[in-house]
Amino acid sequence: MTFEAYLALRLPALLRYALMLTGDPHLAEDVVQETMVRAHLHWRRVQRADLPDRYVKRMVTNTYLGWRRGGWFRRAVPVADVPERESVPDPAESSAVRHELWQRLTALPPRQRAAVVLRFYEDLDDAAIADVLGCSVSTVRSQISRALATLRDGAERGVPLTHRTGDAR
Repeated sequence: MTFEAYLALRLPALLRYALMLTGDPHLAEDVVQETMVRAHLHWRRVQRADLPDRYVKRMVTNTYLGWRRGGWFRRAVPVADVPERESVPDPAESSAVRHELWQRLTALPPRQRAAVVLRFYEDLDDAAIADVLGCSVSTVRSQISRALATLRDGAERGVPLTHRTGDAR
């Protein structure tokens, strides 16, 4: 597959993935653009990978993590408008829940956030996440466990993160 064909096929998914990592649509575009420049320069190596898409996802993740380490990124990250996948009866409640979740996700350390996004947004298993993050499976489990504990702790201290569809949960 040529780089151009890959880009045409996978760019929207890579942008959605980067948006989940960054929480900012403009920063997500920057991360993906930087990654695509590097992927184009090393396209032969990317093509030879067993799973080229996972290889590129790892590049996106590494670009995001590298940018998070930089001093310029230590600013408030705006809440992104993530398209909803299903209709919700009360849009105000859905918006409040989404806003609260974004606030909690942006407070997570970058590697924990990446692990959570890869698990729950990209639906990858532990081995695939370990491959993308370049760490062991046990580290992935630890990162996700810590992230979920932090998210739960935030819910216990503040307003619970609930999603009602007419029934009480």
